[in-house]
Formats: sequence, structure tokens, C-alpha cells
Amino acid sequence: MTGGVAEEARGRLAELSDELKELRERLREGGGARRIERQHDQGKLTARERIDLLLDQGAPSVEVGMLVAHDLYDGQAPGAGVVTTVGRVEGREVVVVANDATVKAGSWWPETITKILRAQEIAMRCRIPIVYLVDSAGVNLPYQGGVFPGQYGAARIFYYNSVMRRYLRIPQLSAVMGPCIAGGAYLPALSDVILMVDGTSFMGLGGPNLVKGATGQTVGAEELGGARVHTEVSGVAHYRVADDEECIDRLRQLVRELPAESEPAEGTATPPRRPAHELYDLLPPDHRQPYETRDVLECILDGDDFDEFQPDHAAEMICGTGSVDGIPVGVIANARGMIKPKAGGAPRFGGIVYTESARKVAYFIETMNRHRTPLLFVQDVSGFMVGPDAEHSGIIRAGAQFVEAMATATVPKIVLTLNHASGAGYYAMAGQGFDPDFILSLPTGRMGVMEGSSAVMALFGSQLDRLKEEGKIPDEELTTKMDEVRAEYDRQLDARFAAARGFVDEVVLAEELRPALGLLLRAARRNPGPHVGAFHLPETAP
Repeated sequence: MTGGVAEEARGRLAELSDELKELRERLREGGGARRIERQHDQGKLTARERIDLLLDQGAPSVEVGMLVAHDLYDGQAPGAGVVTTVGRVEGREVVVVANDATVKAGSWWPETITKILRAQEIAMRCRIPIVYLVDSAGVNLPYQGGVFPGQYGAARIFYYNSVMRRYLRIPQLSAVMGPCIAGGAYLPALSDVILMVDGTSFMGLGGPNLVKGATGQTVGAEELGGARVHTEVSGVAHYRVADDEECIDRLRQLVRELPAESEPAEGTATPPRRPAHELYDLLPPDHRQPYETRDVLECILDGDDFDEFQPDHAAEMICGTGSVDGIPVGVIANARGMIKPKAGGAPRFGGIVYTESARKVAYFIETMNRHRTPLLFVQDVSGFMVGPDAEHSGIIRAGAQFVEAMATATVPKIVLTLNHASGAGYYAMAGQGFDPDFILSLPTGRMGVMEGSSAVMALFGSQLDRLKEEGKIPDEELTTKMDEVRAEYDRQLDARFAAARGFVDEVVLAEELRPALGLLLRAARRNPGPHVGAFHLPETAP
């Protein structure tokens, strides 16, 4: 790669990364400096300050759904008012759910429910503890229609609470660190342990105003449902602590006291062959341009040899075994560029799944599943091959074999999107509908049924053909419509758009990629599989 092209390539990923950093910085401020100051004036830490104290210092963490709802509600719901994170406490992988009281008093938007359910599903699939840091005024009433009813409304949270408690025996620790009102009180009540902070926490099915309206009684919040009442009188809560810092310290102690679990075997982590920052050079300035996927893998995988499976057959799909942070993985990646088969024949388009490559990947997945090796899907896929040759070769049956092998594999599955995640190829490469354990994307990720130029041809192709036959060119009105379609597709293809709707768990920077993958692989390796939906109940329940 020449210096000029390298600078251009670095500029593309770097520009998107800088935009992501700016967006993250704004979202980390929650409801803004004034509301953060008010939280501190009340003697409380913010959601992210609490999480920072709870998690092991210096250990990697992944904030799941940070970008959710950032482009909705006129920007008034950053993170949907809840912070959900996978990290380590006392060396143990955990999920943390923390209401952000600086955003509309931590009230629940429709997307808040989505984020909490996703966090609970991670805990259920990965069999790791979940910690709730509760500080919420309850349902955001103007949006109650998207919060209260429905199969995946707020009630689903309490259903998952119950399943984890009764069937899956996943530790659930709740700290009420502010208000916890109405049905939201069932979240801590269905946990194993409840902590309350003296003077700042309240828990009740109805607050003082509701009690007065319903019963005519006048009662203060502390007397109605404060920390002393619930630890001394009702017995609903188990521990009463003086402040947020003591509460977090007690939570860490409780996690430390959880029964130890056997750790799956892993190897010794070795540095990658290429440093992470080389990704800025390796990914091309235009998402349609080719690059060497194996070089990219050298930035992601440990420096041990990558043992490629059938490297000379169906080379548009790369399969092989390696490791990430000492954890063995089976890698499935799309090669980009023109692929010239060594056995002869017409060149193939990288990023496209052909009949032979679909069969190759299906066999590889089944082998990894038998060996109990986790799968890492590195997506840059434009779809399956089309046309007479592809159809006559049995692409539909081969594609079905690929999808079935991926869907029924019971080992952990992690997805990383580099560039394209398009068409049915996105599905086959463990798209979200197939319940991979985690989905990450670089800022360059583009998720959609097709690219904007393809959509323009699908929508306006026949009209353009007629104009060509008549010797005419598109007029200004048609050109404007086509440009609008391209622009809208580009907006929706952006990784931030996908993250805002929960289609990916996090958009990561290049330098964050390996630590994030290592953490998430460790979190996912206890997933017993298979499951339909969020979890799989044992054959016999107590």
C-alpha cells in the first residue's frame, strides 16, 4: 500500500472513530453537567461512577447498547436512561444494569426495557451473575404504551428475574440507590440480595403522592419505604449501608463470596502479530475496495499460528483455528477482492458466498461444534452468489446447510463486523436473529439488506432502462430521488444507526477490539446451549 493510499485509508477509519469518540463523550454525560451536579448534591454517584467503582480497576469492560436511542426523542434519551455493561468484579465476569438518574430521573423509555432485557439475556445465556443498580422514577408516562404492555414489555424483566432465580440459579444482586417505584420494585424483590442506601433510597409500590391520592394518608418517603423501614420493619431488604461507596464495596464483597466455578481450560495469551493500530491502514478508504483479510486477522488473533482449514478450496471464505487472549476459537471470515481459484476456473468475488464455500463453512462449523471450540465470525459479506450457474450448482441447498450448521451449533458465537453485513450472507454469518452471544462492529460496519447503489437499481432500474432505450438521460427530479435513496441508505447502513437500535452490542475502536473479544469470549464460554429465545430450561426443574 502506498503512503498516500495508507493515509487515505487511515483517514477513513480514523474519521469514523473520531466521530464515535465524540458521540460517546456526549452520551457519557447523560442528562448533562447540571443534572450530574444535582445527583452529587443529593449525596449520590452517577450510574457510570457507580459502575467504575464496582468493576475491577484496569480490567476490560464492554458497555452494551451505549448508542441505543441516541438519535431518538430529539436527543433527550441518551442511552435510554440506563447503562448496561459486561465486565469483571473480583475477577469474575458479570453483567451490570444501572439506571442513569440524570436522564429523566432514570425513568423507563421503551428502549430502556430493550436494554435491560438484553442484559438479562446475556446473564441467562452466559450463566454469569447480574447486578442491578436501581435509581429510577419508574415508567416514563408519556411513552407508557411502549413500556408497560406486550410480550416484551416491562413485565418480561420480572419473568426473566423469576426464571434466573428459580430455574437457572444465576446470582442476582440488587442495590436500591435511589427511588424504586411501582412495578419496578419487583426487580430487586426477585433478586437474591437487596441492599439499600440510608437517606437516599426508596422502594415502594406507590410513592407518597400516590398513597395520598389512593388512601388519603400523608406519609413521608423515609417512613413509607426508606432503607430503615425495609431492613428493620418489612424485612424486604437485606443490607442497609451508609452511602454509595459502602454499597458498592458490599456488592464487591458479595460477588467475592459467590461459590467458585470451575474455569474452562485456556492457553497462554501471546501478542498479535500486528498491533491494533495497523487496522487503520489495512481497511481500505472505500468500503468497496479489496484488502487482505488475513492481515486483519493478525491484528485480532494471538500471535500463534493460524491453522487455516482448506485454504486452497473456496478461498473466498476463510476458516481456521487460532486463539484470542489465550482462548481457542474457530474463525470464519470473508475474504475480499477477486479470488482466483487455484484449481482453475473463473475468478470469484470476495465477500460473496458460493456453493462450495457454503459447504466448506458448514463442515467447519460442525467440526468446531464437536470439538467444543467457540466460533468467531468476522463479517464482511455482501450476500450469496446469484445467477444461473449458482442456482444450478445448488446454492440454495448449500446455503441452507451453512445456515443450519451455524444456527444449531451449541458453542459460543461472537460476531465482528468489519465492513459489510448485507443480505442473506449477514444471516449466515451469525446475524442477530440467530442469537449469537455478542455482536461487535468497527465504526466502518455497514448493516443492511443491500448497498444504496444496489437499492437505486432495484427501485429505478426499469425506469433507467426505458430512458436509455429512448436515448434520454434522467431528469433532475429522477436524479434527486435517486440521490435521496442513496443518502437514506447510507444513513441507515452506518454502524451507529445499527447500534442505536440494538442491532449490535457495541461499536468498538480498533484498539478496544482484542480486550473486548477476550472478555466476551470468557463471559460466553459457560453458555450451555442450545436455546430457543433467551435461555434453555433444564429437563427437570425443582
